[in-house]
Amino acid sequence: MHDDRTLVEARLRRVLDERIRPAVYPESVPLEVAVWHAPDEPVPVAEGLAAEPEPIGAGARWGAPWGTSWFRVTGTVPREWAGRTVEAILDLGFDENMPGFQCEGLVYRPDGTPVKGLNPRNQWVRVAAPAAGGEEVLLHIEAASNPVVLGHHPFRPTPLGDKETAGTEPQYTLTRMDLAVFDRAVWELVLDLEVLGELMAELPVDAPRRWEILRAVEAALDAVDLQDVGGTAQRARSLLRPALSAPAAPSAHRISAVGHAHIDTAWLWPLRETVRKVARTAAGMAALLEDEPDFVFAMSQAQQWAWVKEHRPEVWARVKKAVADGRFVPAGGMWVESDTNMPGSEAMARQFVHGKRFFLDEFGTENDEVWLPDTFGFAAGLPQIIRAAGSRRLLTQKISWSRTNEFPHHTFRWEGIDGTRIFTHFPPVDTYNCSMRGGEIAHAARNFKDKGVARHSLAPTGWGDGGGGTTREMVAKAARLRDLEGSATVVWETPAAFFAKAEADYPEPPVWVGELYLELHRATLTSQAQTKQGNRRSEHLLREAELWAATAAVRTGSPYPYAELDRIWKTVLLHQFHDILPGSSIAWVHREARRTYAQVAEELNGVIGAAQRALAGEGERELVFNSAPHPRSGVPAGGAGAPVKPRPATRAPRAEGGFLLDNGLLRVEVDAAGLVVSVYDVEADRETVAPGRAANLLQLHPDLPVMWDAWDVDAFYRNTVTDLTGADEVTGDGDGASVRVVRSFGASRVTQVLTLAPGERRLVLDTEVDWHETEKFLKLAFPLDVHAERYASETQFGHVHRPTHTNTSWEQARFEACNHRFVHLEEPGWGVAVVNDSTYGHDVTRTVRTDGDLGTTTTVRVSLLRAPRFPDPETDQGLHRFRHALVPGAGIADAVREGWWTNLPERRLTGAREVAPLVTVDDDAVVVTAVKLADDGSGDVVVRFHEAHGGRCRATLTPGFRAAAVQVTDLLERPLPQTPAPRLDDGRIAVRLRPFQLVTLRLKRA
Repeated sequence: MHDDRTLVEARLRRVLDERIRPAVYPESVPLEVAVWHAPDEPVPVAEGLAAEPEPIGAGARWGAPWGTSWFRVTGTVPREWAGRTVEAILDLGFDENMPGFQCEGLVYRPDGTPVKGLNPRNQWVRVAAPAAGGEEVLLHIEAASNPVVLGHHPFRPTPLGDKETAGTEPQYTLTRMDLAVFDRAVWELVLDLEVLGELMAELPVDAPRRWEILRAVEAALDAVDLQDVGGTAQRARSLLRPALSAPAAPSAHRISAVGHAHIDTAWLWPLRETVRKVARTAAGMAALLEDEPDFVFAMSQAQQWAWVKEHRPEVWARVKKAVADGRFVPAGGMWVESDTNMPGSEAMARQFVHGKRFFLDEFGTENDEVWLPDTFGFAAGLPQIIRAAGSRRLLTQKISWSRTNEFPHHTFRWEGIDGTRIFTHFPPVDTYNCSMRGGEIAHAARNFKDKGVARHSLAPTGWGDGGGGTTREMVAKAARLRDLEGSATVVWETPAAFFAKAEADYPEPPVWVGELYLELHRATLTSQAQTKQGNRRSEHLLREAELWAATAAVRTGSPYPYAELDRIWKTVLLHQFHDILPGSSIAWVHREARRTYAQVAEELNGVIGAAQRALAGEGERELVFNSAPHPRSGVPAGGAGAPVKPRPATRAPRAEGGFLLDNGLLRVEVDAAGLVVSVYDVEADRETVAPGRAANLLQLHPDLPVMWDAWDVDAFYRNTVTDLTGADEVTGDGDGASVRVVRSFGASRVTQVLTLAPGERRLVLDTEVDWHETEKFLKLAFPLDVHAERYASETQFGHVHRPTHTNTSWEQARFEACNHRFVHLEEPGWGVAVVNDSTYGHDVTRTVRTDGDLGTTTTVRVSLLRAPRFPDPETDQGLHRFRHALVPGAGIADAVREGWWTNLPERRLTGAREVAPLVTVDDDAVVVTAVKLADDGSGDVVVRFHEAHGGRCRATLTPGFRAAAVQVTDLLERPLPQTPAPRLDDGRIAVRLRPFQLVTLRLKRA
């Protein structure tokens, strides 16, 4: 037989595009349309429905950036359409090349009942099935004219990312607003041909199955009368039925499809728009569930559910019913799909506390699985937190975006820093927007790394970010793929059902130990510095507020601010979403975040101040409140008392220019250029700074990545560097051991104050940057005379070690990494810590010196600021303040302690009495991360702590109040029945901890 394959395939493409798809709606009549434009922000539904609109027609421009327009569409179903299915086609001006990221709408009936969302690839609304003829049609559309920020020419600077700069130019052209006959037979034929055509394209050219499909398609095309597609569609379908009914091979890969719409809680739109995106999607998915009995839809992020409940009660009622039916599934158990690298220990725990509690309170359901398809890498402390929250499984897709190394597994157990293992799945379909295309299904089967020992994978299916979720076409394709020769099999299932099958299928998968590092989006550890500072400071203010409010409640009977703390925690957790905290959202989002963090700080400082005043009483004694988990200045952890004043440090001129600082523990030399050329540890008799090098060195790099400006820093940025060694001013600062350094470069200015702390091995660097650069990367370098093959970075409830070398491509790819409060490196018996109050990104490199000693220089560089121009063209412009400290002679215990001290400054006030801690621990290795009252209002005291040094320890925890009973609980403060409670012996509790073990105790007050 002659090879006519390419001819038939080309014929299929053209006939589908030009004849069969257009015949799905063979007849139509225009609707009458009128519009009312809301003058500013979105209005309540009732107001939009009642507004008086003005006529508008197809072809008219509408919608200023970020505006809201209420369309009213009216019409009459022609009587000759009686007995046929009629739909409204409502095209607001969509670009179907993008499934989301543009205008959207939510359709309402006149009584305010939501119908479904309108999206680029989901523009229909059912009017009658069957029609009687003569029906009057009246629909309202709440349409959002969200501008296209990330368009066909991506990453170009645009003012559209903030309502304050976006202008008023209409963004969209009203396209088609019609009533139309929906021909179900033609629609089904389209899907038959799409499924077979897409499958055919994925099969080997010499596979018999491919040719069987080709001949069936050819026969079907011959049967279609192109002048009467509707009249011949059923005949064509009958000729395809044998090809569609051939069963899949017994060994076929098995895909669990989960309806899904990944909606970024903020990204290229503000938070207020996400409220509406979620409502549109939820309404559309509730409607689809009513139409499709096999379909299952999962939605994560308790915050988004809460928004639907609060802002769209009419949608919430439909969602609650679908949840009760078991088909609209709460997923993930977190407040938002947060970043997991930067949130602190308690914040990461509270993501699960508040997320899980919402689903339990509203639906009585709890998730075993964590759902984070789009998060930019996963910290090594996360498995223990997941387990402590009562979950045991994780799904993500994002690691497939790594540029350097291909991850070796799709299903595996992930082991965290404490040894906890979590069953983890990476969908091999490599997208969280699967649309059931044949290419996607075939890729999932081919790509699956665990073939031969496992056969199940998951496919999150639906358009996200304003695309509206799963479409009826995806559901119909999945039905055809349920058992089809040549294809993986597809079945709709809940995430829990998939994981149960996957674990049974693969009970002993391989193990991956340590962080799941994304080899991409490394710059998200630095972009939008003020957002990151707001997060860090809010986390520590919340610790202080809970600690002092709980202490005041127990000691003085002061009311505990349950509702206020709950609300503020949820606000902080919301802003840890994986495009807010990482700095990859539009300007509007970060402008609002800065304002929100300021409000959070004001409220929390009020809570802290009121509690401390109640504890201290009225008096003239000087008191220091120590919120840190370690004693400081003679004041116990979590207590208040009179501070011990150490021997003061001194400052003297340096013969070569600059200054010499000395406190008896360290001698620091600052040269005439304001660089730190020596930090000498007196007790250890050794130098900290590498020979011939200088610390406190600001370095400036050009920074224009290949793409993803706010997200990425590419390795080539290091090829070019400018050392900022010129100083405008190097002077003594005040009377203490401080030096002030001023530098100018480009359009920017840096003012630093270097202070040697009295009585401490700590050189503090306060840096103020008035930043006005573009596409530059500012680093702060500390070249250290330390030979270390690895270093430690703090992460949640512990620290993670990373190599300083680049032996393999895996290590080379980690050229920018995350720390929390400290980075620490050491030789046996002596180390150095670099601590910070608000920065996360850093790099650590090593070189061998070529001078006489051939020693090793290990350089720690802190990432301070970037200046990308997309999506926020003014990223980080303006004034910034950072605090860092260099701590020579530091072991890991010192690094932990110094990190806490730097982030929790002493609070000083006068009062009548000292304050004993509510809880004390007798071992520095045990760090108390939270002291609070139980969330249920019982008055019980909850204490959370962990082993922080990476070793085993025994410790005694002593409550500063009469305790009647103690329980070990999960993060939600529920007893763990399988875990024996520690004994309460004479008011003390003995605990034994594994390395990095996390424990939550609940103490009932006598």
